[in-house]
Amino acid sequence: MAKHNGTTRRRFLKQSAAALTAAPALIPASALGLQGQPAANDRIAMGWIGCGGRGTGVMRSLAGNGAELVAACDCYQERREKVASQYKCKTYADFRELLATDGFDAVLIASPEHWHAVMCVEACRQGKDVYCEKPLAYKIREAQAVLAAARRYDRVFQVGTQQRSDARFRQACELVRNGYIGEVTSVFAEPGGTSRHCDLPAEPVPKGLDWDMWLGPAPWAPFHPKRCTHLRDWWTWRDYSGGLMTDRGAHDFDIVQWGLGMDGSGPVEVIPPDGKDTKMLTYRYACGAILESGQGGWGSEGRPGALVVFKGTEGEVSVWRGGIKTKPESLADVKIGPNETHLYESNHHQGNFLECVRTRKRAAADVSIGASSVTVCHIGNIALWLNRPLKWDPEKQEFPGDDEANRLRSKPMREPWTL
Repeated sequence: MAKHNGTTRRRFLKQSAAALTAAPALIPASALGLQGQPAANDRIAMGWIGCGGRGTGVMRSLAGNGAELVAACDCYQERREKVASQYKCKTYADFRELLATDGFDAVLIASPEHWHAVMCVEACRQGKDVYCEKPLAYKIREAQAVLAAARRYDRVFQVGTQQRSDARFRQACELVRNGYIGEVTSVFAEPGGTSRHCDLPAEPVPKGLDWDMWLGPAPWAPFHPKRCTHLRDWWTWRDYSGGLMTDRGAHDFDIVQWGLGMDGSGPVEVIPPDGKDTKMLTYRYACGAILESGQGGWGSEGRPGALVVFKGTEGEVSVWRGGIKTKPESLADVKIGPNETHLYESNHHQGNFLECVRTRKRAAADVSIGASSVTVCHIGNIALWLNRPLKWDPEKQEFPGDDEANRLRSKPMREPWTL
């Protein structure tokens, strides 16, 4: 297991200082903690797995909030070379080699969805704190394995559901949790549809891509650029993703769970649309609330993206990225009192993770939260694939007495990959 934060960071900074003794003594303001940057001795040394577009954006934000990138990994040689040039860090083609390296404290995992569980579990085993992009895991059983590993190895873990660090979503959920709209009767969200099977033809593997490593635990398949070039490619295919349901749903359902007070739990039934009485994928919670999930995707029919609508017996709260609207309008001006329920306050998702690495507190979107939120996505997908209503036990994490549905909670991994 890697050593904890202080030791590895001090050693890294000591080595860096020794290397700079022959250089002119030009000390940037950021090294002194000026310009809003943490001082050098308070930065977190980090590794990075998955150097595509989303990973690049998250790492840039981490670096701007006190992270020091010291190692990166990608199965695309071109991406590795670009990162090495930009950050002057060591690069790896195999994530296992990166995680086995001492000298850094935490890791960003921004790989495709089907890789998340294997990488997260190994990172925890190696003593690294983890920031994992959403969705947390490709299957329900994988989400539980990641949760178990994070707890066993006592890791700080942040899932990249950054709406937990958005004041508007927190405000909406606090209004709901404190009863300002009365008893919740229904919730609406619209993440989008599920994934499908891929039948793309084979094309030559481009130079510099380790295609076998990209596939990893997924079934072997021939290379095609539309399988893997961009997240909007791979989230289409069932071997790598649950589709928009897990990608967008990891955000939308996360807010639904937060507002209903269901973190660590979930609904008790899911019903697929039948074109008659049930127009949308519908979840039922034990409290009586109904969640309707539209399949059109974010922003369809002129609605704002990431829209979640809570309806209650005495009012309504709609929230999205960029706005909040209430009925009655006066609810938007309510100040939550000191004796009322106040939810976890984080104003910057990546900054919150780094602060928790320093303090060892739980992060805003802790692994347990990510596991329960993505499970809502997965049970919805399973209902869609089987095209029948399903009962769900959120405590036992199973479909009671339903062997066919329970088999879909997991999927065999291609050798040699295991959890």
